[in-house]
Amino acid sequence: MFRLGPFALKFAFVPTLIVATAFAQPQSPQQQPVATQQATPEQRTALAMLGAEHAGSLDLRASPDLYAFLEKMPKGGDLHNHLTGAIYAETWIAEAAADRLCVNTTTYVLRKPNGQRGSNSAHTGCGSGEVAAAEAYLDTELYSRMIDAYSMRAFVAKEGDSGHDHFFNSFGKLNPLSDFHPEIWQKHGGEWLDEVVRQAANENTQYLELMTTPDFGHGSALGAQLGWNANLEQFRQQLLAHGLRASVAEARHALEQAEAQRRTLEHCGQSDAAPACKVRTRFLFQVLRGFPPQQVFAQMVLGFEIASAVPDVVGVNIVMPEDGAIAMRDYHLHMQMFDLLHRDYPKVHLSLHAGELAPGLVPPAGLRFHIREAVELGHAQRIGHGVDVMYEDRPYDLLRELASRHVLVEINLTSNAEILGINGSQHPFPIYRRYGVPVALSSDDAGVSRITLTHEYARAVETYHLHYEDLKQMVRASLEHSFLPGASLWPSAESSTPERFTQMAGACAHDKPDSPQLSAGCSAYLAGSQKARQQWELEARFHAFEARY
Repeated sequence: MFRLGPFALKFAFVPTLIVATAFAQPQSPQQQPVATQQATPEQRTALAMLGAEHAGSLDLRASPDLYAFLEKMPKGGDLHNHLTGAIYAETWIAEAAADRLCVNTTTYVLRKPNGQRGSNSAHTGCGSGEVAAAEAYLDTELYSRMIDAYSMRAFVAKEGDSGHDHFFNSFGKLNPLSDFHPEIWQKHGGEWLDEVVRQAANENTQYLELMTTPDFGHGSALGAQLGWNANLEQFRQQLLAHGLRASVAEARHALEQAEAQRRTLEHCGQSDAAPACKVRTRFLFQVLRGFPPQQVFAQMVLGFEIASAVPDVVGVNIVMPEDGAIAMRDYHLHMQMFDLLHRDYPKVHLSLHAGELAPGLVPPAGLRFHIREAVELGHAQRIGHGVDVMYEDRPYDLLRELASRHVLVEINLTSNAEILGINGSQHPFPIYRRYGVPVALSSDDAGVSRITLTHEYARAVETYHLHYEDLKQMVRASLEHSFLPGASLWPSAESSTPERFTQMAGACAHDKPDSPQLSAGCSAYLAGSQKARQQWELEARFHAFEARY
């Protein structure tokens, strides 16, 4: 049966699919029915989305019209975005060729040349079974297979190669180009930022929190040198006494340099500045959970130190497969580490990967506590994935706790389907929404998955029959739960469960986002809060978007 959203039900002048479809393209007031002209811009936009969602089909599947509508819709922030995972395979191949790397023609693993002429006479340093990565531009089959190896394109699961393994193994094949190599970050970091930010601008996404792994070699070496110390506070002091803070200045310089490179590529500050210049980027320090505890803790301490000293690093996260042997064995210990460091660095924000698990991937006992411990022991303000929530102990109590604490869950529909095999009604996304847990759609690893953030919005609408006002709620939540400093534009959201974006801060309550001049009070309020400024920008974008309909 054709589904009508609340706005469509309210306006009986849109009784058929044909009429709803007519609003899929912006129309001038003269072209619109009289009753439609009396609707608010938001209501007309909701009708336009309804028409686009079902244009040209009666089977309720998403259409290209829906994608086109959603691509232009303001999306606020992408809060769960791994920088290297966001880069498309074509870029990796180009950089491998430029850096004169070798590629194994069976595994497609990249390797630095060894400086000796190998069996491949066309390139110095490539050994048996390898060719120069640049050969991909002369061999279309090699080029295609490299793309498939570095992404989920054309992937079909088979024995010994699940979606989970193919996804995570793609990163290992690219090791010589990883962001934790300082010389690679120095050379390509700005290019990576430019690629991701330009895509964000194309999709009307204004803010990114990018997860990246600054060089932690010194910290890992210190951890290994000192050895494990179960007294975590004492261990932290030992790490600092042995010079761990020396890496903080290096990380700051590397990030600032990459951002400067990106802005140069985009001609920011010039008359021909790219739209991407308006996208704001911040970073989350990634801790790699798959290493021995002394190295994980050293990375954590470094991450907290960097987040405390570098303004553009707004928080810390923990990554790598949650079902890995060490990750499962040490999960509780990792949360104890976060507990200790939260006490020492209370202003550092935390968004933790937790619950990126599914039945059968780990024993049942492994599904029972990860999300709860991330919040209650690890002090997570946001949860990445949260897929196994209904398999935790007392899941409904946990849902109510997440809602009452205003812990946002970063929803990654495509990667959950590819890695965990969780789709549709198996995914807890609608349950989170039903219990008032704040949620926001995010891209996770767009390059590996061969998607965009718009794709995730279209997937959510198609799968869960969302309305325009549902999307606006999640978009606003993405900025509300960003780790930008400053007061919120929506104090009402902070005090209500579920969150409601109904009343702006008093200083801006009577100002309009489309106004050319703000009141003195609102101007001062926005000047004092990076978060509120981004939220105000979002409202201005919504106003401009809805004015098209």
